[in-house]
Amino acid sequence: MVGHLILRLTIWFLLTADFSLPNAIIGLSISLLIPRSYTNPEALKDWLLVLGKILWAIPLAYIEAFELILRPHNDEDMVCERVEEKRSHRLVFLDIFLITFTPKTIVVQYHKEGWYEIHRVIRREKP
Repeated sequence: MVGHLILRLTIWFLLTADFSLPNAIIGLSISLLIPRSYTNPEALKDWLLVLGKILWAIPLAYIEAFELILRPHNDEDMVCERVEEKRSHRLVFLDIFLITFTPKTIVVQYHKEGWYEIHRVIRREKP
């Protein structure tokens, strides 16, 4: 409950860019009035794994960008990747964001049966 309130107030302050007392009271009132969604809570372990993936995705994006500049990739393909079991919508969103964040991959479609359809740019040696 407190975490949701802090998140909502943070978003409110970022949107309004006003830290005055009246604006804080308005933001607090709105944060308390907005209904909370009741979804399956994610395990802390899942969030820590995603945080690790996020921290790794930033240098990986730079590495892949330099690879594309220095050694152009001349081929592409589509692959399907399995979604981890019992993944919440928030974690699925973060997975899709992380896959798309790197320059060589993009999620084309998410299948509700538990698959990501991913387009990849790859480098194949010419025969």
